[in-house]
Amino acid sequence: MRSPLNKRLFRELRGEFGKYLVIFILMTLTIGMVSGFLVADGSMIQAYEESFEKYNIENGHFRTEKKMNNAQIQDIEDLGIKLYENYYVEEALTNGSTMRIFKNRDEVNKVCLMKGKMPEKPGEIGIDRMYADNNDLSVGDEIESGGHTWKITGLVALSDYSALFSNNNDSMFDSVKFGVSVVCPEEFDSYKADQLNYSYAWKYNTEPKNEKAEKDNSEDLMEDVAKEVTLEEFVPRYTNQAIIFTGDDMGGDRSMMIVLLYIIIVIMAFVFAITTSNTIRKEANVIGTLRASGYTRGELIRHYMAAPVFVTFIGAIIGNIIGYTVGKDYCAGLYYGSYSLPTYVTIWNAEAFLLTTVVPILIMLVVNSVLLWYKLKLSPLKFLRRDLSRHNQKHALPLSEHLGFFHRFRIRVILQNMSNYAVLFVGIIFANMLLMFGLMLPSVLDHYQVEMENGMLSKYQYMLQMPASMAGGDSKLEQMVSMMMFSQAVETENPDAEKFSAYSLSTLPGKYKSEEIILYGVENNSKYINIKWKTSDSASDTDVKNVENIPEVYLSSGYAEKFSLKKGDTITLKEKYENKKYKFKVAGVYDYVGSLSIFMPIQELNKTFDMDKDSFSGYFSDSEITDIDEKYIGSTIDVEDLTKISRQLDVSMGSMMNLMDGFSVIIFLVLIYLLSKIIIEKNAQSISMAKILGYTNGEISRLYIMSTSIVVVLFILISLPLELEIMQILFREMMLTSITGWITFYIDPKIFVKMFVIGMAAYAVVAAIEYRRIRKVPMDEALKNVE
Repeated sequence: MRSPLNKRLFRELRGEFGKYLVIFILMTLTIGMVSGFLVADGSMIQAYEESFEKYNIENGHFRTEKKMNNAQIQDIEDLGIKLYENYYVEEALTNGSTMRIFKNRDEVNKVCLMKGKMPEKPGEIGIDRMYADNNDLSVGDEIESGGHTWKITGLVALSDYSALFSNNNDSMFDSVKFGVSVVCPEEFDSYKADQLNYSYAWKYNTEPKNEKAEKDNSEDLMEDVAKEVTLEEFVPRYTNQAIIFTGDDMGGDRSMMIVLLYIIIVIMAFVFAITTSNTIRKEANVIGTLRASGYTRGELIRHYMAAPVFVTFIGAIIGNIIGYTVGKDYCAGLYYGSYSLPTYVTIWNAEAFLLTTVVPILIMLVVNSVLLWYKLKLSPLKFLRRDLSRHNQKHALPLSEHLGFFHRFRIRVILQNMSNYAVLFVGIIFANMLLMFGLMLPSVLDHYQVEMENGMLSKYQYMLQMPASMAGGDSKLEQMVSMMMFSQAVETENPDAEKFSAYSLSTLPGKYKSEEIILYGVENNSKYINIKWKTSDSASDTDVKNVENIPEVYLSSGYAEKFSLKKGDTITLKEKYENKKYKFKVAGVYDYVGSLSIFMPIQELNKTFDMDKDSFSGYFSDSEITDIDEKYIGSTIDVEDLTKISRQLDVSMGSMMNLMDGFSVIIFLVLIYLLSKIIIEKNAQSISMAKILGYTNGEISRLYIMSTSIVVVLFILISLPLELEIMQILFREMMLTSITGWITFYIDPKIFVKMFVIGMAAYAVVAAIEYRRIRKVPMDEALKNVE
């Protein structure tokens, strides 16, 4: 026989339609957004990983000064690789960007056609899809250079350019000012020999077992190739940022979304708990009658959990439908706005289903069952009397008679609803945290951009590179001659130029992923790095393996902030592909956020890493160096490079920030509505009595809505510093787990003003709804059982 309690289920849903509707909206929006993101993220990562085999992505490439002849190609292929021509030309377009043009590939680094058709005749071109989006180009448009005009026939993704790095040494790719494209063989063959860049891609006949083996193979290969031809560039796949940057970065946003999901789940559990508690208070008489009639506590618990479980389940199902349709397409669009990824196929994500469906239902079951079990421990008689207190009633707090009646009444309303206002305070903290999260990221990004531009070590930072063709042979003499030739070639007469040495190490793997640390060897009395080094000679004779006498270094502020390091600490770093470790003692922190860096005297760095005492790796300069051949300059960091970073971050993150802002406001509005509604419902009898005594709806609103308004204002103001502290912890954790490098946490003071205005605007909407609710409270409510 079916329980008669089941007949009340749909009546309860109808009676509390507003409450369950907002819970349903909250559940559906959350699951739709997070599920869509996790599904898109998982599908994109799988598509990226499968692309290496599907599109036969190179193991590396090198560029030669001249075209290789057949004998050279054969000699190199005898080293255990297969070579493929991957020539390209670069054209400066009339829109101020640079286009790198390849012949259409059908063997290695294959092309994915995203829209339109591949170019089939001269004058046609297929351009990178992301570059096209960022420059408002589409199929059928034309692009021009000084001497060419092409019609765009298709939008493509080049498998070896998922991130648009024009130079492998660049600190950030640029999908606005740099693009890649393909043309038909006839079009490409029209270019003259002196316009071509002779790039060759290679694939190993036997794939290396791991990255260390790949590194060893590539180093040996570079030396062997350099004996055959003059190399201008040599880039193994594991160092090719155009290929690996996307894979390293994808999935990083996942931790941010998981944190957001956990916050929302806690909010859901919190909302379910307070709404269930309010339901018990409202239906105390019914519960008392049912308990007196013989219904067990377990039966009532299952009954009162049925409606929330039903709403949660329906919200989860619809949310996942949205996530797998609109949600995943929107989130995939965020990835396509940052990377030149090939077409992906949606993959069923069991983890997304678990996190967005099973976990919320389980949390709701646990929280509500515990609360209901506790609330229903009272005797049936207490429920019949609507006496849900567990302690003796205390005397009311006396208030001064000098206060006006309305002031005393408002204070009394606040005091009588302290438990509900405490719940409201927690709700405001949760809602405002989401709002702060959405508003602060653009602020953090803007501040980061300003810091990067104002905090440069010098206006120009040149990192030198020795062409592979100058690497020399195996003998010491050949190596010394090569170094002498290189040193002479990179000397400059620029008076602003100051030499520095550089070396790269990695942090030890552990809880967080390993980070690359750049070590700068700086000259004494440097005019660019204002650090006073110790004058003792002991530092130069330091044995880095001796823990008792290790080098003292300065850390960049970005490095110190990220890993919570301070003066006096000892750090351990390692070679990236070896087990060799180095220890350093922190002598201080230097104000520089541009990279995770270490500064030490140039002589000490050269000695530590077994380099010649006079060797150097680059120049700091406040003016452009023009007397060094570009082939010896690996990378240049200047204002334009920093602008590139800022521009790309804006392109990549803008859509996500807009999504967060809108979602945060919705969450805030829903929570304030639920909590304010409960307070009004709890005071329904008092409101009814006030109407009997002749008070108008406006006067009653001044008593109850104004009381809540005062509390909301105070709570928003009080919550801001608490949320700031919590957000600093969450932001730091997010940076540690998902970001390579460091972005300083920063909150623009204007954000607090925005949060307050948005909060009050949202509450104004709720207050208007609650005023309507006060008008509908009937006078006969006062005749019901008094609590």
